[in-house]
Amino acid sequence: MEIKRVLIGQEKEFFVKDLSKDFHTQFGFVKAKDLKKKSGKVKTNTGKEFSILESSFIDAYKKIKRDAQIMILKDIAQIIVETGINHKSKVVDAGAGSGALACFLAHHVKEIVTYEKRKDHIKVVERNIESFGLKNIKIKNKDVYNGIDEKNVDLVTLDLPEPWKAVKSASKALKNGGFVAAYVPTVPQVSDFVKEIEKNKGFVYLRTVEILEREWKIQGRIARPKNQMIAHTGFLVFVRKV
Repeated sequence: MEIKRVLIGQEKEFFVKDLSKDFHTQFGFVKAKDLKKKSGKVKTNTGKEFSILESSFIDAYKKIKRDAQIMILKDIAQIIVETGINHKSKVVDAGAGSGALACFLAHHVKEIVTYEKRKDHIKVVERNIESFGLKNIKIKNKDVYNGIDEKNVDLVTLDLPEPWKAVKSASKALKNGGFVAAYVPTVPQVSDFVKEIEKNKGFVYLRTVEILEREWKIQGRIARPKNQMIAHTGFLVFVRKV
């Protein structure tokens, strides 16, 4: 991944992609020569001070290019926690959308194959994969409802309008003990998916969760929830192959 920088101040954080030219902010600009520092302090031309750091994966991820709506971090984290995937895991992701889930999981697992039937989405996914320098993702321009080529995988993620149509495909792809994580926005979709799972003797339904994220304001003696929170984004339905 190309080297980038992060500027961190009390009020604001900036992600700097191009280190060859001055970086302009509402607090003034940081000179290009100062952006080449790996760490320490830099000042804008108006005297505003920032800490400068080499960017990490998460810094770049926050700036990922979006086309289709992406799964946000609170939900991605739950998938990792529930399924225990790690550096030895093989994952199939469907559908790719903007590739955000695939790229994040690729940072944690051995290999991931992401299925996407729309070619316009695939172009965005390819651009995001390249921006992260990821080498363990493959993209397939294929409808996952029609089958999954991979076998003996640890996890199949289904971010699809009708995930129940992919149950048979997932069953054939998963190893014994592998997981399916379906992500859907509405209760009827959850119900239809679980009904299909219950028809399949090769799966055990585990649970359905909705993750809500409430940030707090901590400033001196002020300690209270912020006025806005990240509430419903989608339901996560977890099942396991037996």
